[in-house]
Amino acid sequence: MDLDKAFRGKKVLITGGLGFIGSNLAHRLVELGAKVLLVDSMIPHHGGNLFNIADIKNKVAVNIADIRDENGMDYLVRDQQFIFNLAGQVSHTDSMTDPYTDLEINCRSQISLLEACRKHNPTVKIIFASTRQIYGAPDYLPVNETHLLHPTDVNGINKMAGEWYHIVYNNVYGIRATSLRLTNTYGPRMLVKHNRLGFIGWFIRQALDGEEIQLFGDGTQLRDLNYVDDVVDAFLLAAAHENANGEVFNLGTEAISLMELVHLLIEICGSGSYTLVPFPPERKRIDIGSYYSDYTKVEASLGWRPQISLRDGLERTVAYYRKHGERYW
Repeated sequence: MDLDKAFRGKKVLITGGLGFIGSNLAHRLVELGAKVLLVDSMIPHHGGNLFNIADIKNKVAVNIADIRDENGMDYLVRDQQFIFNLAGQVSHTDSMTDPYTDLEINCRSQISLLEACRKHNPTVKIIFASTRQIYGAPDYLPVNETHLLHPTDVNGINKMAGEWYHIVYNNVYGIRATSLRLTNTYGPRMLVKHNRLGFIGWFIRQALDGEEIQLFGDGTQLRDLNYVDDVVDAFLLAAAHENANGEVFNLGTEAISLMELVHLLIEICGSGSYTLVPFPPERKRIDIGSYYSDYTKVEASLGWRPQISLRDGLERTVAYYRKHGERYW
């Protein structure tokens, strides 16, 4: 697939564009010659960071807006050829303490965007950032796309709804949409101020600070982790391939236990330690146990497979935060 041909000169909107994955996607699209508009609400603690685009700030347009605002989205979606829809609330614990905000951001906002496209830009192609969390505790491993959806928390339920709004608008209104079910994405430009948006960024911060990482349970839980450059490739391929329309795809890679992951991270950082602690009750109730994805569908359909090894990805990530940590701590 010639991605340069697919995106050069094309108008592209990224919701959540100042966040972790959105900003990395923006960097790649700038390299490909796209005309990039970043939309982000900059809600505190959700990951938006202007430093994420410091080196491309003169090559992209930025609009601070909330995609829950349908009037604003009516204007912003016009004439866009691709929309990468990454705006969302991703904290599982926050969704349980404040379910209404999670509902607003992960459900209502998705309908606002889709309605704006239906009315003002029905030929656009949309790629939605979904999550493996919608599967809940796996019935079998690895998890493929036909696995039942039985999320364990409010966030998973709302992300599941957000995904299927996109598929319905594809099937009913012909608005081309694809959903990528992301697993644990990591890399430069992650939010690491707190641990509510995922464990890996927080582990990296703690290791770099020489702190003790707390592993819940016995540390044998399995996870798969994708480096952000690989995830960006998946978004671009899904956008460029017409056979992705109306489809959902798992991303993933080889599984590793959390204890093995922490050992590797401490080795790379040269600092930090870990201890095993019991699950806090509020986390145990929504824990999914071991999880890793079957990504053979996306490999067969789009030719995507992860390219960056875990060691290589962690080394790149640690090097980034050694250089720019003060912008993220």
